[in-house]
Amino acid sequence: MAKKNSSKSNSNTIALNKKARHEYSLHEKFEAGIELQGWEVKSIRAGKVNISDTYIHIKDGEAYLLASQIQPLNSASTHVICDPLRYRKLLLNKREISRLIGATERDGYSLIATAMYWKKCWVKLEFYLAKGKKQHDKRADIKDRDWSRDKERLMKHKVR
Repeated sequence: MAKKNSSKSNSNTIALNKKARHEYSLHEKFEAGIELQGWEVKSIRAGKVNISDTYIHIKDGEAYLLASQIQPLNSASTHVICDPLRYRKLLLNKREISRLIGATERDGYSLIATAMYWKKCWVKLEFYLAKGKKQHDKRADIKDRDWSRDKERLMKHKVR
């Protein structure tokens, strides 16, 4: 019995937006599929994706992913026009879209993409309802993080 080649990583994560947790206070998580073209799937498999500064815009009852970059491969087909910054439609239920419309228009939330990953053979996008943080909120978060780190160190030395 031959062993499988374990050169592939087990992680399903394609891209992360690490800056989102620092810039926004994230409230409610959503998951959506993305409508992609063939060359985009090939580029995603090659890891040529950037979702930092990516957000979702709702227009005419449909959700679109804006400012995400998927760089085309050099071996992409010559008859296909590859636009790395095109709007990509998100696949959501009407109920979810109406809920997102209400939160963004009435309550002043933004829709911020945090992760792109594989789920079986489909590319999924994780995004949050978020509100932007003020500068003093960011400083308070950094202060809390530092204090919890120092507290862990103190407790570690006390136990010994």
